[in-house]
Amino acid sequence: MSGFSTLIIIALTGIILLLIIMLRRSPTNNDTSLAEVRGQLAQMASQSSEMQKVFASQMAESEGRLGTRLEKSLRDQNERTTKSLTGMAEKLAVITEANNHISQLSGQVTQLQNILSNKQARGSFGEVQLENLVRDALPESAFSFQHTLRNGRRVDCFITMPNPPGSICIDSKFPLESFRALTGAADEAARDTARRSLEGDVKKHINDIAQKYIVPGETAESAILFLPSESVYAEINLQLPKLVEASRRAHVYMAGPDNLMLILHTVRAILRDAQMHEAAGQIQKEVDMMIQDVTRLDDRVAKLTNHFQQVEKDISDIQTSTRKITSRGQKITHIEVAEERPVSPVADSTSRKPDLLG
Repeated sequence: MSGFSTLIIIALTGIILLLIIMLRRSPTNNDTSLAEVRGQLAQMASQSSEMQKVFASQMAESEGRLGTRLEKSLRDQNERTTKSLTGMAEKLAVITEANNHISQLSGQVTQLQNILSNKQARGSFGEVQLENLVRDALPESAFSFQHTLRNGRRVDCFITMPNPPGSICIDSKFPLESFRALTGAADEAARDTARRSLEGDVKKHINDIAQKYIVPGETAESAILFLPSESVYAEINLQLPKLVEASRRAHVYMAGPDNLMLILHTVRAILRDAQMHEAAGQIQKEVDMMIQDVTRLDDRVAKLTNHFQQVEKDISDIQTSTRKITSRGQKITHIEVAEERPVSPVADSTSRKPDLLG
C-alpha cells in the first residue's frame, strides 16, 4: 500500500506542475481561463480528497487484515512452540528416566561383578538362585535347604521323594575362574590350559558330590550338580564330553538353570502321582469300610423285614380272630328267644280238678 500512495502523490505533483507551467506560458489569459483553471484545481483537490479517503479506508482495512493475520500467525507460532517445548520436556523426562535405569543397571552390574569375584559370595549367589528355582517349582513340603544327612554332610537342597527313586540331593557349584580363563584365552595353548583347569575343577565337584550326597537307604542312587550359569553348562557339554560321561558314570548329573527347572517340574509330577496313589489307597480303604457298612445295613434291613413280616402275620391272625368274634356275636344277636304265654281261668280250673279229686 505504501507504493500505491507514492504513485498518487507523484501523480498529484505532476498535475500541479503542469498547471503551473500552463499558467506561466499564458500570462495574458483572461479571467475566464483563470477561473477554469481554479475550477479544475478545485475538482482535482476534491478528487484528491476522495482518493485520500479511499486510500485511508483501504489502509485501515489492510492494517486490520494484517493485524488479524499477524495475531493468528503469532498464536499458531505460540501453540507450535508450546507443543514443541512440551514434547521436548517429555523426551527429556524419558531420557532422564532411562539414564536413571542405566545408572541402576550399572550399579547392579558392578555389584554382580563384586559378588562373582568373591568365591564365598559366588557360592551364596548359586545357592540363592537354586533356592528361587526350587521354591517356584515345588511345594514347601517337598524340599529343605541346608539339609543335614545321616553322615553329617550338609547339602544345599534336599528334595523329598518316595521310593523309588528316593530323595535327591542338589548341590550348587560355580567354577567361574577357570571358565573366565577359558573364554578369555588369547591363543590355543592358553585355551587348552584353561579347559584342563575347568575340567579338573568340575571333576573334583562331581567326586565330592558322589561321596557326600549319595547315601544308600537315605537318598536316591544319583545326585545333581547345579551350575548357576547356562554359559558354563553349555561350555562343559560342548567342549568337555568326557567329563559329562564321567559325571553320568558317577551318577552325578549336571544341570543349568533351564535344565534344573525341567527336572523340578518332573519331580513335581512324580510327587503329584505319589499323592494321587496314596489318595487312591485311602479312597480304596474308605470304600471297603463303606461296603462293610452297607453289608451290615443289608443284614439289619433283612432282620427288620422279617420282623415286619412277623408283625404282618400277627396282625393278620388278630384280624382273623376279630372276624370270628364278630361273626359269633352276630349269630348270638340273631337267636330268637320264645316268649311265655298267659294262662286263662277256665283252663286253670280245669287243670286243677284232678288236684281236688285227689
